[in-house]
Amino acid sequence: MTTFASGTDTLTRDALTVLQPGFTGTTAPDWLLRRLGEGLASVGLFGRNITSAEQLSALTAQLRAERDDVLVAIDEEGGDVTRLEVRTGSSFPGNNALGAVDDVDLTREVAAELGRRLAACGVNLNWAPSADVNSNPANPVIGVRSFGAEPALVARHTAAYVTGLQSAGVAACTKHFPGHGDTAVDSHHALPRIDVPADVLSARELAPFHAAITAGTRAVMSAHILVPALDPDRPATLSHRILTGLLRRELGYDGLIVTDGMEMRAIAGTYGIERGSVLAIAAGADAICVGGGLADDETVRRLRDALVAAVRSGELPEARLAEAADRVRSLAGWTTTAKTARPQPAPDTEVGLRAARRALRLTGADAFTPLTDPPYVAALTPMANIAVGDETPWGVAAELFRLLPGTETGTFSGEDAGLATLAAAGPRRIVAVVRDEHRHPWMAAALDTVLRSRPDTVVIEMGLPQAPPRGALHIATHGAARVCGRAAAEIIAGA
Repeated sequence: MTTFASGTDTLTRDALTVLQPGFTGTTAPDWLLRRLGEGLASVGLFGRNITSAEQLSALTAQLRAERDDVLVAIDEEGGDVTRLEVRTGSSFPGNNALGAVDDVDLTREVAAELGRRLAACGVNLNWAPSADVNSNPANPVIGVRSFGAEPALVARHTAAYVTGLQSAGVAACTKHFPGHGDTAVDSHHALPRIDVPADVLSARELAPFHAAITAGTRAVMSAHILVPALDPDRPATLSHRILTGLLRRELGYDGLIVTDGMEMRAIAGTYGIERGSVLAIAAGADAICVGGGLADDETVRRLRDALVAAVRSGELPEARLAEAADRVRSLAGWTTTAKTARPQPAPDTEVGLRAARRALRLTGADAFTPLTDPPYVAALTPMANIAVGDETPWGVAAELFRLLPGTETGTFSGEDAGLATLAAAGPRRIVAVVRDEHRHPWMAAALDTVLRSRPDTVVIEMGLPQAPPRGALHIATHGAARVCGRAAAEIIAGA
């Protein structure tokens, strides 16, 4: 039986219902179980909470023993952003690889298999897909998380992803509304601003969200970005004009609106999480995502009390909070029904690798002879953005070692990276692995140095392939997932 809140009034229960907090550890802490008993309806999971599929299944079962309709959410995009496989790298290429292939049936199949694995572990809400049109190549936070830079391509793959994911009974949460692709600032650190006319926004940024809504996406995540053409005063997450006026009324969306993480500096550094949460609900959001950084009972209590106080002071209409809580419960009901009513898709454990292989783009392949001796892999490594994290391995060294035992590797960055690579490699053939060369002058300079001395170097671009291809063989993988590394390694070793 579902455990409903006990000992709490309706207002307090609704305030808890709209929160989507995180926690630390691989089992549910007592405070979280207690809050589920009081009305909390959602829990967010991150890489720190997951060690294996078996452990994750036990964790979600523990949560459902307290409340059987709990929404268990996760940030599992596949590709560079993975929580299920945070310590190994993803079995699925990310959006940019799928966009490079441009086969909507393949995108649907990848999303369905990802959804099947999430559902098997007890996860029923995925904060994905990213529907952002990556129109700014310098974007520091979206990049390969986007299907591409062309609105129609992003729209058709967003719709396919939503359909595939939800075919497994896992609710999609299309993000980051109204579009985070044309930014040069990471909203984890500051408030980005998009200064383009409304007609450009409509034709470019909004097209994938139209497609997602038509495909039936059960949730949409707001972006912490300022879009003056839509609202010159408040970022989208806090904007009534954007969430209610645009998303609800103009686009006709009636599902759950979830905020991006409220502890991100774009909100926390300007409004604070309590004030920001009140403004977000008042603007039309239904669920407050928090827990990537602040993951404790004190945070839940602070946000609950801020919402209750705002209702009691008249700042937040009680009906708006109740409506938001009802949407959370409605989505929980959909996931419960979907779990029992929908036939689960058959496992397709190789679909991610097939997609990664198809996404490769090779330059110089005609003159390339596969390696038979173990090379030296030089990973020219930039600082990871917060969404990706630095705990997930990437590159090709592990896969090349499997195919060519004795392969050695090193990590390099900064102005001396090129010389350090040459010194470390010695006489071995060099495989230089880069990530967004076009955004990092030191990385381009390091490749210049290496290629001047060793023109037989193989170059693998595992970010956006914006820089001109170079090297004896250039491989663009369109992402840094484990399967992308494996697909590239197969080409190098002729496997």
